[in-house]
Amino acid sequence: MVRDFHIADREEDISYYAGFVGSSLMLGRALTSILWGVIADRYGRKPVVIIGTITVVIFNALFGLSTNFWMAIILRFLMGSLCGIIGTMRAYASEICRKEYHALGISAVSTSWGIGLVIGPVIGGYLAQPAEKYPGVFSKDSLFGRFPYLLPCLMISLLALVATVVSFWLPETLHKHNKTNKDQSDLYDVAEGTTNGLNLSESMKHSERRIPNSHKSLLKNWPLVSAIIVYCVFQLHDIAYLEIFSLWAVSPRTLGGLSFTTTDVGQVLAITGVGLLLFQLFAYPLVERIVGPVMISRVGAVLSIPLLASYPCIALLSGFCLSIALNCASMLKNVLSVSITTGLLIMQNRAVFSGPGAKRSCKWPFYVFNVFFQDNRPSSWGFIIVLGTTASRC
Repeated sequence: MVRDFHIADREEDISYYAGFVGSSLMLGRALTSILWGVIADRYGRKPVVIIGTITVVIFNALFGLSTNFWMAIILRFLMGSLCGIIGTMRAYASEICRKEYHALGISAVSTSWGIGLVIGPVIGGYLAQPAEKYPGVFSKDSLFGRFPYLLPCLMISLLALVATVVSFWLPETLHKHNKTNKDQSDLYDVAEGTTNGLNLSESMKHSERRIPNSHKSLLKNWPLVSAIIVYCVFQLHDIAYLEIFSLWAVSPRTLGGLSFTTTDVGQVLAITGVGLLLFQLFAYPLVERIVGPVMISRVGAVLSIPLLASYPCIALLSGFCLSIALNCASMLKNVLSVSITTGLLIMQNRAVFSGPGAKRSCKWPFYVFNVFFQDNRPSSWGFIIVLGTTASRC
């Protein structure tokens, strides 16, 4: 799409401008993630999910109608700003799972995210520029001929529309607990100046002791803070890889790329998605129970270093050897990425608690870092996977 905008003077400058289009989505998400967390905790997860999926339906379709570089950036920014699904679905997955199934629940969300990152490029690879790929079906004078990237965007919007409809049957996991009569009477007593024989100042001090300063205690929680820091650093690496991979694959050989077509890229990512789904649903929960999320994240990070270093060597291959090496490397890289992300999210969840014997929950880190969970909820794996796949493209 950026190439067709004719904004880059040289072929090698296309990736520079494409980076702005990709970053605009993340910028919008970063600016509004706290707000969507507050809304989800105040009004419920379901409204945020419905608004987010509707946002994808509208703005993703409009993105396919982009006629210039700045229009594409603005639409992506608005979609990122108005879609608060990612953190909400991670919170939802933890809330509906019992403690022993937290790894599987978070793994399902991470898997759906990874599959969405695969399905999206696959749809784009096969459906982009349909007038050129399928001239017998789409003419150059048709709507899809004049807007060559509208068809894949409409397909993604259709998936988001299905998720929107399903969202109306989504059970709400946010439960507002009303104060007991005793609490209400205490408030009236405080207003009168006494509370069960205590004077007003003593009552207020007693109330302050009962309500810990959760913000300060969380900032002192080094396991939580360290997991968040590592998560931020890794996401910087992972998003950069996701943005660069497709650009590298379609770049000409003279610039170190693979000279792939969009269809070739789609085939690689389709194979990757199958392997990722099988690993995360069947292998990851078992491995996590054996070695724990910390070891999984460490091993995944270490293995990612030589794997990424091998990509320039892969570009030197051709034919069948290139196909095998690239598919294996892409599958392994995505498996490692999702494993690290899932492990870090599990560590964040386990680092947060509200006290012995209480439901483990914390609203403040959900606002900022998308960490919020409670025990003893039923599971809804199918919905998480479908909705998460759509959310990953927003």
